[in-house]
Amino acid sequence: MRIGELAERAGTTTRTLRYYESRGLLPARRAENGYRSYDEGDLRLLQQIRTLQDFGFDLEETRPFIDTPGDR
Repeated sequence: MRIGELAERAGTTTRTLRYYESRGLLPARRAENGYRSYDEGDLRLLQQIRTLQDFGFDLEETRPFIDTPGDR
């Protein structure tokens, strides 16, 4: 899926997703046409991050608890 669809399904913005990508929390995969490409695993990753933030963790504090892109 492309970035707009992921943002909509995750209940966030494309700007937030780009920020997570810049922080190394979301993989930066690109399709042949240059568009960002995401899958269901990325959606689950965002849900994990949001849940941890709901419990009061800041973004960097979520890092040890999530399935980071390098772990997949």
